[in-house]
Amino acid sequence: MSTPITRIEPGKRMSAAVVHGEIVYLAGQVGEGADVTVQARAALAEVDRLLAAAGSDKSRILSTTIWLADMADFAAMNAVWEAWVDPANPPARATGEAKLATPDYKVEFIVTAAR
Repeated sequence: MSTPITRIEPGKRMSAAVVHGEIVYLAGQVGEGADVTVQARAALAEVDRLLAAAGSDKSRILSTTIWLADMADFAAMNAVWEAWVDPANPPARATGEAKLATPDYKVEFIVTAAR
């Protein structure tokens, strides 16, 4: 028998999260706002919400990939990340610079977690 797949908030293009077995995959999370600090806080609040919907939380994050539209925002994003991340359970993490879906987006978080 195959492992069931649960799709959370499925849409025409993608699901907000997909659970396969005990692994939770989140779609890239972005936030609205004028700067990277506001956007990062909003995006990480969405990460919290989606992980809870999947039966997980930030202490169970396995890895996170963070894309910044401009690496000049690295320190500001890190300040938000460090205030948010579970200090007892930091995940593996990579950060890079990329052109994001719209010029308004400054940061995107892609999260994989255990349930």
